Amino acid sequence: MHVGALPPQLAALIMTNVNVQQLTVEAALTGKREHIYHAAMMDPHTAAELSVDQIWKLVDELIDAHGSLLPSYQ
Repeated sequence: MHVGALPPQLAALIMTNVNVQQLTVEAALTGKREHIYHAAMMDPHTAAELSVDQIWKLVDELIDAHGSLLPSYQ
């Protein structure tokens, strides 16, 4: 079976989610907390529903609630 290249419009649509996933992985690997904020701000649904300040607060609350399951962030 051969699968060709994605049409450009589909590749562009998928990249909005891939970018969020890449930043999330980068945050886990480097321990840089700002990558988590950036990933959340780039998420299309989160950005459509919350302001930047609300996103930062949400990320802080999620890290506080689940910090024992996460690497430490700077």
